[in-house]
Amino acid sequence: MSHDDAVPPGPDFAAGVPVSSIPSEGVLGGRVGDEAVLIARLEDGLHAIGATCTHYSGPLAEGLRVGDEIRCPWHHACFSLRDGTARRAPAFRHVPTWRVEIEGDMVFVRERLQSKPAAPQPRTSRARIVIVGGGAAGFAAAERLRDLGHAGSLTMLSADASPPYDRPNLSKDYLAGTAPEDWIPLSTDAHYRKRGIDLRVGSKVVAIDTAAREVVLREGERFGYDALLLATGAAPRPLRLPGFDRPNVFALRSLNDARAIIAACANARCVAFVGAGFIGMEAAGALRARGLEVHVVAPDAVPMERALGAELGAWIQALHADKGVRFHLREKPASYDGTALAMESGGRVECDVLVVGVGVAPRTSLAEAAGLQVEDGIVVDALLRTSDPDIFAAGDVARFPLRKEHARVEHWVHAQRMGQTAAGNLLGAERAFDDVPFFWTHHQGVEIRYCGYAGKWERVEIDGDLHAQDCTARYFRGGALVAAASVGRDRENLEIEQALRQ
Repeated sequence: MSHDDAVPPGPDFAAGVPVSSIPSEGVLGGRVGDEAVLIARLEDGLHAIGATCTHYSGPLAEGLRVGDEIRCPWHHACFSLRDGTARRAPAFRHVPTWRVEIEGDMVFVRERLQSKPAAPQPRTSRARIVIVGGGAAGFAAAERLRDLGHAGSLTMLSADASPPYDRPNLSKDYLAGTAPEDWIPLSTDAHYRKRGIDLRVGSKVVAIDTAAREVVLREGERFGYDALLLATGAAPRPLRLPGFDRPNVFALRSLNDARAIIAACANARCVAFVGAGFIGMEAAGALRARGLEVHVVAPDAVPMERALGAELGAWIQALHADKGVRFHLREKPASYDGTALAMESGGRVECDVLVVGVGVAPRTSLAEAAGLQVEDGIVVDALLRTSDPDIFAAGDVARFPLRKEHARVEHWVHAQRMGQTAAGNLLGAERAFDDVPFFWTHHQGVEIRYCGYAGKWERVEIDGDLHAQDCTARYFRGGALVAAASVGRDRENLEIEQALRQ
């Protein structure tokens, strides 16, 4: 990359821009040296913050401003325009703030401030908080608890062998071999120590003693709590078919799963996927990028038709087929002998490695044994409280009120935001969780952004040109817009998310 390519677009704020060029509603994007900066006009004057999202470096100046917030066009992280704080996941680190100077009718931004967000006020109404689960919701809750000033003990018990990591990357760049290992952890051991988060990996909780307010580990160790957050997530659904317990059959949920698949593929020629959902299709694309022969076997007529509709699903299938992924649709697996997958139709697909992705089931056994209300997930109220007022639940395992129904949503960003809301409510915020679900999915170099909750949608309308990668699909139920999927229209997806929020 040349130096010119590295310079962010827009005017040089150090050289000054007219005050009149700062819009009253949006933001003005520019640069100071080689750093992207944006200026916003708020009620109390002009403010400048860094314009590079701290999640995946998305261009904030191209995002959507709502009040005193700016939302990233890539993965919908949200920052304060006043002090740069990361308000909503998937970003957790703040963006820098810059000094704004007005000289006559010109605005100059030249100096990066060493400002720190206001120190949180210590809150210890519930001195001992335990989080069960080290995924998206658990990590986000722990971070937010300390941000809000929780000064008591904070223990995170994770059954996973690894500290919290970036799960969406596992089926994308990490599996393709283009994301280095050090991208994957969400934080460092030193960070957990500094924040007083007692993270214990490989710690399986086997019981909740609600009378004693204690959780019990497999080894018998007990942890007392004043408030408990269950963020146990979901587990891959197994297919109990002949040969599906062989050592070269894998699921893809954890970092260890991804590592095992990569290791198995090192000496493999071909891999087959059972299931054509989002994770399976992403992973098929990632392993095809490694040069393997890739097959997808699924009972569906069109991949992801139930979620996205036939037209969008067929287009995604074509993206993969153009890169050499082979599809065996309207087919059900019957058995695997270690070298070939046999199908109910009598057909066979040769494969050295088999990856099964037929959905996940919420991990509710702990909650059920503790007497909590469970119904395809742990049932929570609008504040994310379970049927026990001292126990909350968040993430893939939680079934929560959404519009006029209860829903369980399996999206990474949504789980993080649930964790953030639960953290506030553990400390007495009493704020209803009303976030609009959002996820992104990556197929052969093309990003799709999806916001809303469609459930069993009734009608889809596609505006724009799918093949030019410039369109939005809108999903309707009962005559109302309930969700949208966008390709090449990141800003529009943010606008739809905001409309659904209202």
